Amino acid sequence: MPPRNAKERQMRARLAQEAARILAETGSRDFYAAKRKAAEHLGATDTRNMPRNTEIEDALLTYQRLFRAEQQPAELHRLRQVAYRAMKFFSDFKPRLVGSVLQGSADENSTITLHLCAGTAEDIDMFLLGHHIPYKTSERRQRFGAEHYQTMPAYRFLAEDTPVEVIVFPVDGPHHAPLSPVDGKPMQRAGLSTVADLLGNGPVVAAGKPESREEIRD
Repeated sequence: MPPRNAKERQMRARLAQEAARILAETGSRDFYAAKRKAAEHLGATDTRNMPRNTEIEDALLTYQRLFRAEQQPAELHRLRQVAYRAMKFFSDFKPRLVGSVLQGSADENSTITLHLCAGTAEDIDMFLLGHHIPYKTSERRQRFGAEHYQTMPAYRFLAEDTPVEVIVFPVDGPHHAPLSPVDGKPMQRAGLSTVADLLGNGPVVAAGKPESREEIRD
């Protein structure tokens, strides 16, 4: 529901800014929880003018440009370097980078997230075990349509002291990107060449969304 007057628009903007501050300071990317905490902090728990996730994401990028203009771009570049090396490591599984490391809002609290494509989850088990990499397993629910969800196996481990999570998509499953929890649109995904292009921008990569949208294909 869009705000009806200047006062409501101002409160919505303040909520987005406060939620962005909470995300930046905690390292969380739980937009829903950040909205609720922001509303509590501003005494606006009964408001019907909660900002959209996209508004909070924009406010987060603005916050980082204003208050972390040096350290955030440098950390983002480092994370993309680690992501690139991890993608080369998983090159047999059609890796795609997703999330905040791709979109530009990642910081020192962020996890690198990759989408892989494998015949079975056991292929990833054996691959990691074969390289003596300790890991933890979990599951991630992915949305592909209004009422279409699939639960995918996920593996979490450290690469160069940086947390990495890989979500495994089946070879015979959907090849198009799942929907983003931020804006509900197909998730931005980047292959090795796109990540290499991002790294070519140097250690002060400007925060922003990539233009390319790559799918996992056979």
